[in-house]
Amino acid sequence: MSAKPKTAMLLAAGLGSRMRPLTDTRPKPLVEVNGKALADHALERLDEAGVSTVAVNLHYKADMLEAHLANRKSPKIVFSDERAALLETGGGIAKALPLLGKEPFIVVNTDSLWTEGTKPALLRLQEAWDDATMDCLLLVAPTVSSLGYNGRGDFSLEPDGTLVRRQESQLAPFVFTGAYILHPRLFKNAPEGKFSMNVLWDRAIETGKLKGLRHDGVWMEINTPKAVDIASDVLANL
Repeated sequence: MSAKPKTAMLLAAGLGSRMRPLTDTRPKPLVEVNGKALADHALERLDEAGVSTVAVNLHYKADMLEAHLANRKSPKIVFSDERAALLETGGGIAKALPLLGKEPFIVVNTDSLWTEGTKPALLRLQEAWDDATMDCLLLVAPTVSSLGYNGRGDFSLEPDGTLVRRQESQLAPFVFTGAYILHPRLFKNAPEGKFSMNVLWDRAIETGKLKGLRHDGVWMEINTPKAVDIASDVLANL
């Protein structure tokens, strides 16, 4: 069994355009769901998973988010500053690599919430991670039962855990939840500056090292004010 990741990245730099008017006055990670900021939901899950250090990238209303997290003791917060320019998911993680170390680490999007199933989702990801066969392990959820999500899905999942991308005209049974583990080696010869993680996931697909784990709770995408209300109701009734 591979060692459990002890570092993580919280992707928190986005503009949150679809969350307006909620994001007119605050960054998306500080939008509250069931009385708690999205960033705090994510950080509490990471803390429970035994993560000791989390790199948080900053851009939109960066000072507000930095101040909100400044006094958090556990996990330890380090900031990756993208005030000068947004770098997208891949570029943002690449910039933060010096803060994350040389071992596999967890990544969580701040607009991703979920209810737990038989075990905490991040613990299941950690237990399923295998350095020898994986460069990236994505938590995926059934498309039809995910809340706040209106897309066509992202992947199908092979019996051995290998992920296959949805073709343009298809519907896919699984959607990416925004939570995953990846190895820094995936960033070898990565593009410079701004780029999407999809570029590196395609590389991992080519080598058979993009794997998936099915989430056994309910996943909620928090990208609109309506989704905030839906998720708040779900969490309030747990």
